[in-house]
Amino acid sequence: NKLYILILSLAAIAGMIWSVLKEPGINELKSNFREVAFIRNEQNTGPVIRIYAVIMDTEDRNEIELYGNYMPHTKYGTTRVYFFLSSKPFPKSLKFGDINIEDKFKANCVAVYEKNGMSQSSVIVNPYKKSQ
Repeated sequence: NKLYILILSLAAIAGMIWSVLKEPGINELKSNFREVAFIRNEQNTGPVIRIYAVIMDTEDRNEIELYGNYMPHTKYGTTRVYFFLSSKPFPKSLKFGDINIEDKFKANCVAVYEKNGMSQSSVIVNPYKKSQ
């Protein structure tokens, strides 16, 4: 009877471990995302601001949103991710403030993902495209 309970417990634990290890993640995405720049404010007691520049091989809006959702986020903080195609020039550094990337790279930005302090996320495709 004890052996039966032990085997059942071990099987349940093995199932939980397998489930955790098989969770989808950034490596499962097909667009080959690579982080090229990152900044984070030094604030550890208030809102944490994280800003990333990421390059990818193919432009897929669904994967852009998934990638953004996988990025670290802190309650009441902001996570912002700028996406660029790897075949075009992209920033290697970022800056804090309202404008995080240099003007010369804006035309190459294919999307911006942002998760705000209330954990609401948004994706803006072609955020710097001039209206015609």
